[in-house]
Amino acid sequence: MARRARTPFAPTPSSAPREIVRHDRPRPLTAAQQFASLRNNPICDGTGQLRAGRLVWRYSASPTPLSRAYRLRIDYRQDDVPQVFVEDPDLVSLAEGRRLPHVYQQRPARLCLYLPRAREWSGWMRIDQTVVPWTALWLFYFEEWLDSDEWKGGGEHPGRAPRRRRSGVGRRHLDKP
Repeated sequence: MARRARTPFAPTPSSAPREIVRHDRPRPLTAAQQFASLRNNPICDGTGQLRAGRLVWRYSASPTPLSRAYRLRIDYRQDDVPQVFVEDPDLVSLAEGRRLPHVYQQRPARLCLYLPRAREWSGWMRIDQTVVPWTALWLFYFEEWLDSDEWKGGGEHPGRAPRRRRSGVGRRHLDKP
């Protein structure tokens, strides 16, 4: 009986049996796959446009049965992050002069839904199962903020760098000569 020679090297993807080959990360979904998921999910029933590598999706949502309806737009370019805008009503008008919390821009309001640096959203995730529910949750906290003037949705506010704690070593005291 002949002995099978053992190789000290791990198989490469091309030489390994098919069932052993694994990918570390799921593949990103295409804009067309994201579009199909949005179109087929009744939670975000709406209309959209699909063009080469990008989509625009419009739908209406209410965070609670007693809430007003919000007209929303999702802009997505493949290999980028989705951007969510509130088209109607005008959130700045609803805020009555207060600066909107937790947005990237005031008009039209572009919502801050997750921490990009923490990679809470990635291209392999379905927009209809992540960004759409996160938008409803953001709207819920927005309506609470309108009444309480306190943002209870957590997270980091865009435009504010997180504070870093520094030790006293090497710190200059500017108030002393």
